[in-house]
Amino acid sequence: MGEEKEIELFVPGRLCLFGEHSDWAGGHRRQNSKIEKGYTIIAQTNQGNYATVKEINNQNFQFISQPFKESLEVKLEEQELLKIAEEGGLFSYVAGVAHEIISSYRQCHQHGIIIDNYKTDLPIKSGLSSSASVCVLTTKAFNEIYDLGFTNRRIMELAYLGETTTPSRCGRMDQACAYNEPVLMTFDGDRVDAQELAIGRDMFLLIVNLKKGKDTMKILSDLNEGFPWPRSDFERKKHTYFSMINKRIVFEAKQAINNGDAETLGNLMKEAQMKFDNYLAPSSPEQLTAPVLHSMLSMPEIQKFILGGKGVGSGGDGTAQLVCKSKEDREKVRTVLERKNFGCLDLNLKKT
Repeated sequence: MGEEKEIELFVPGRLCLFGEHSDWAGGHRRQNSKIEKGYTIIAQTNQGNYATVKEINNQNFQFISQPFKESLEVKLEEQELLKIAEEGGLFSYVAGVAHEIISSYRQCHQHGIIIDNYKTDLPIKSGLSSSASVCVLTTKAFNEIYDLGFTNRRIMELAYLGETTTPSRCGRMDQACAYNEPVLMTFDGDRVDAQELAIGRDMFLLIVNLKKGKDTMKILSDLNEGFPWPRSDFERKKHTYFSMINKRIVFEAKQAINNGDAETLGNLMKEAQMKFDNYLAPSSPEQLTAPVLHSMLSMPEIQKFILGGKGVGSGGDGTAQLVCKSKEDREKVRTVLERKNFGCLDLNLKKT
């Protein structure tokens, strides 16, 4: 073997700007073609996972998690990796991805690989897909070390299949952190497409951790009532949201991003939250009434600095996003919110 490879990788998390829940709704087109395709816009976070990746002269897979001060070392052997993945736990995600890849690509048995995840600044359990980021990181590491020639779409697919080997049940949009730019994703039954979006002008968003709990599984269970076939006017109303309403808002948001029009983007976030509250929140009132989210969005102290905002992910009092008027205004909003014990992270949409 020649000189061993060593590369640096960074993989961000992801934030759903628009179109939450349309991934699974669009998946129901497998049974009911009258349901509209799902559409969502995903942006990559400024924060993520950093790693040094090396080729090693043995048949092992080693993953070092410096943030958690733990490591995994295992033979590149399908059944051993599958066992670790199915058991759950810290290394289940990376083991699931490794299992998926070595099951399909024989060249991965030629030598070993070590992934040293030496830094992460991506918070966990905040709707930013920290687990998907690690899965994509692992997929990209194998791609680089073994010269597998994956496209971004293939990286997304393998990371998704790897994560679903574990007890986790992630959404199909989570692995959009494989891309370098915001993407418009389309969900049509089992088919998923992603289109990178151009950004017309720098825009400055703030991700806000509301620091309140929510039950995502309860939200998903409640919202799925009436899919794929609605049985009442109440359930048909949910179908209406996932057809004409979500599609229109997402495509108007796509145009606003292309134009670098932060004002329109902020207004669309306000409209999306209003429509979500009207059409979907009554399905799960205990979880989606979200008093903390709505109180924060309407806080008088921040109104002159923002253009709009909405909830993130499944909804409820988990995480929110705000479109700020400028970088300086974002700092003013951060000061106000951190004084009230909210957590804040920057999200920059940079002109392309």
